[in-house]
Amino acid sequence: MLTIAIRFRVRPEWTTRWLDLVEEFTEATRAEEGNAWCWWSRSVDDPCVFFLLEGHREAGVEDHLASPLIRKIQREWPQALVDTPKLIIATVPGDGWQTMEMLPVPPHSPS
Repeated sequence: MLTIAIRFRVRPEWTTRWLDLVEEFTEATRAEEGNAWCWWSRSVDDPCVFFLLEGHREAGVEDHLASPLIRKIQREWPQALVDTPKLIIATVPGDGWQTMEMLPVPPHSPS
């Protein structure tokens, strides 16, 4: 599974519009056959920082990168950014999220 984390530093005037700007890409990525997840989150320390977390099955990566939306975001997203995004890419074993065994949560009793 290819896992990607990208940090975007967004201009202050774009923070309320950022998720609208990225919506088409997000929805298209989520619809790709090889996509396992595509989630956005916002930093609790800096409201101008957004994170994109993507998971792709190996077979779907090439199709994702060949999407015409990639060229579109290369044209449109920089206007909203402070600098070039930073990323971490890793291939991890398995096909999704693993249970965190060191922090088990006991079953809850009905109230």
